Amino acid sequence: MIRLRQIKVLVSNNTLDDIKNKCASKLRISSKDIKEIKIIKESIDSRNKPLLYFVYEVDVKVDNEDKILSKNKDKDIFKTPNEEYIFNITGKNNYNNIVIVGAGPSGLFAAYMLSSNGYKVTLIDRGSDVDNRIKDVNKFWKTRKLNTESNVQFGEGGAGTFSDGKLNTLVKDPSFRNKKVLEIFVENEAPEEILYESKPHIGTDLLVNVIKNMRNKIIGNGSTVRFNSKLTNINIINNKIDSITINDNEEIKCDILILGIGHSARDTFKMLYDKGIIMEPKPFAVGLRIMHSKEMINKSQYGIENHPILKAASYKLTHTCKNKRGVYTFCMCPGGYVVNSSSEEGLLAVNGMSNHSRDSKDSNAAIIVTVGPNDFGNHPLDGIKYQRDLEKKAYDLCNGLIPIQLYKDFKDNKESTKLGSIEPILKGDYKLANIRSILPNYISESIIEGIDEFGKKIKGYNNDDSILAGIESRTSSPVRINRDDNYECNIKGIYPMGEGAGYAGGITSAAMDGLKIAEQIAKKYKV
Repeated sequence: MIRLRQIKVLVSNNTLDDIKNKCASKLRISSKDIKEIKIIKESIDSRNKPLLYFVYEVDVKVDNEDKILSKNKDKDIFKTPNEEYIFNITGKNNYNNIVIVGAGPSGLFAAYMLSSNGYKVTLIDRGSDVDNRIKDVNKFWKTRKLNTESNVQFGEGGAGTFSDGKLNTLVKDPSFRNKKVLEIFVENEAPEEILYESKPHIGTDLLVNVIKNMRNKIIGNGSTVRFNSKLTNINIINNKIDSITINDNEEIKCDILILGIGHSARDTFKMLYDKGIIMEPKPFAVGLRIMHSKEMINKSQYGIENHPILKAASYKLTHTCKNKRGVYTFCMCPGGYVVNSSSEEGLLAVNGMSNHSRDSKDSNAAIIVTVGPNDFGNHPLDGIKYQRDLEKKAYDLCNGLIPIQLYKDFKDNKESTKLGSIEPILKGDYKLANIRSILPNYISESIIEGIDEFGKKIKGYNNDDSILAGIESRTSSPVRINRDDNYECNIKGIYPMGEGAGYAGGITSAAMDGLKIAEQIAKKYKV
């Protein structure tokens, strides 16, 4: 096939025939000569908004391919490269003591790939299956009765289940693991457009079914999936994993222990540290969620408040402050919700989520500031203490309700007493407060400088009645579990992976790390 780049089609005239005609014109052939067309990438060119274009990268099938290529010297026309992910190591069907901890993206994809290639694994998660987890989370949002083992952070699908289901990543990918991750999602009934969208997302509502389909295939391949099964101890003999303890009362023998524990498994980090696993503190970011009207963001990005074809608009903003700290937007949720994502009693954290349709009236994003060991200490667990201290202040400020504040009041360091033009859309009860009282000055000052700077890029971003909610403290793991070139930690047979271990940042990169670990295990135990 032939790959073509920079195929521009008006959003208003976007059909497969339009794309085919553009390709034919670029190749200087008739559109009837194109036998097949496949979209590889799709992005939006909004530089002349409200006149918007889709920009495509496509593969086309034609006769006389070499002859057509020889006549075209355009750098955006070339032979389609081989971009296939390879996992060609078959396992021993009777091998049965690989244990994977955590059914988040890294754990699910490691289990999916290993089980699909002949390896029997046991996948355990401290939380509930996704259906019961949804019940637990909805109950918490309605009643504030928290299940500390089954919540927005813990359970099947990991923390990413209650998010936007965003699948974009900046990780370099010469092995095409990213492509394979998206293909596996589509195999399990995710929308096919995630294969080519520049900013693919599934949405919480659709992701639930995808996760269940993946679980059922893992089980169908002869592996075991267990929920409400918390790793409480690891048993080491001669510096090698021998077995694990679940729920303090059940021992499981294992030669391979793969740890995809997630960024919020604070008690598990403590247990692993006490058992001699080498880890170190890692920089992360903390801050707040900011809410705007979806129409305002659409107007800025598209030139129109409600586009008849495009879904809610997204953005990504960064700024280096005068104090040299980076402030940036994270986990932007177009047409989404701010959610109470707490996982410990007496502590409060927030996150953002969207459904596939992104049809809420608000768009929100985290406004976060980088912090590191100079802020919280050099002990491996000091970052966790820093997070907990902020989350306790957030909880105490409104007795467990999500504290929210108008931006002007945040700048003026005073409690908000009434709302402005934006309706706050949250999952979980909220209360007007002075969020600034819970933050260190260097965080507050950085957020203010960042928001005002972002207001120069998106008109209205720093409006007085923009709404802030806090605290956003679970952006990434505050810990990195050290691993060697074979992805093993200092205890033989233990493989840390994913976001919790400090090697990923989001659904896709965590899933890719899960594939990477699966490849390593397969090499070790190949037939």
